[in-house]
Amino acid sequence: MRVLLIKTSSMGDVIHTLPALTDAQKAIAGITFDWVVEEGFAEIPAWHPAVAEVIPVAIRRWRKNLFEAWRSGEWRRFKSRLRSGRYDLVIDAQGLLKSAWLTRYAQAPVVGLDQSSAREGLASRFYDRGLNVPWGQHAVERVRQLFAQSLGYSVPDGTGEYGLNSRYLLGNAATTPYIMFLHGTTWESKHWPEMYWREMAEWAAARGLTVQLPWGNDAEKARADKIARGLDNVQVLPRMSLAGMAKILAGASACVAVDTGLGHLAAALDIPTISLFGPTNPGFTGAYGSAQIHLASDFPSCAPCLNKRCTYQPTPEDAREFDLRYEQPLCFTQLNPGRVQRELEALLQEKRVL
Repeated sequence: MRVLLIKTSSMGDVIHTLPALTDAQKAIAGITFDWVVEEGFAEIPAWHPAVAEVIPVAIRRWRKNLFEAWRSGEWRRFKSRLRSGRYDLVIDAQGLLKSAWLTRYAQAPVVGLDQSSAREGLASRFYDRGLNVPWGQHAVERVRQLFAQSLGYSVPDGTGEYGLNSRYLLGNAATTPYIMFLHGTTWESKHWPEMYWREMAEWAAARGLTVQLPWGNDAEKARADKIARGLDNVQVLPRMSLAGMAKILAGASACVAVDTGLGHLAAALDIPTISLFGPTNPGFTGAYGSAQIHLASDFPSCAPCLNKRCTYQPTPEDAREFDLRYEQPLCFTQLNPGRVQRELEALLQEKRVL
């Protein structure tokens, strides 16, 4: 059986789909998937043995310059590739209008979430069959249920398995244990204050711990440089591919992460990780797997707000208690460095790193 899977972005959403592939592979002998995914995340699907072909799409780039996408022939070639494929089924696991639109070009029955289950209910109009998957549960479990209903098997009991190919689990061959601070994220409101990261780096350096800081753009590089400045044990990594980052992550003793794609990648690689949640809810989108510690803010009246930008207006009492120049968003003051240090110290002692 050959299935076309539409799950284009984001990194976390792509990683959250992997356990469903493992379920399907165990339930249906010989099943394979071709996976349509945003070009920036195209390395990830290839890590799963059930994926036969990765089909990159560039919706994010194309919509910035529709004429160029048409003139260059990229869009035409993409449509031709979908039309030429012979599939038994198409699964839209994204549940958005942009992903549902892509299913029009595949010559096979299309299934996806029904109007009450999809993030954009109108997407269900593009499907031959809409399936009900209740909200109020973790994203991984929702995708697992979608696949099970689509392909006709029961969701296996227990925590889903990412099932990554072992060659991507060969970690960095460093002789010195290290931890990683995953500080970069897309939402402005999900950033843990830079001064907190610096306090964590100083704490780690004082204990002789090696810290590695990845980055993916100029702003993240600048933040990493500030966090590491003057600390010999804190290293800013070179920019690297996702496959390269997977190997570095796989060798880490532990990670501290904001709600970010790399945090989900650490979970997929089974790395003990402390994830920090201010505006988002770890019950729905937290790092999924074993050895995952979620610290969620309970800042009064607003957390989790699910807003990409913080709209909270500090009170005079907040101004007296916190440094409003640097301790923003204020929901993260509930997850201050002292609290994270205690959790990390316990984790490292358990792993006998300290």
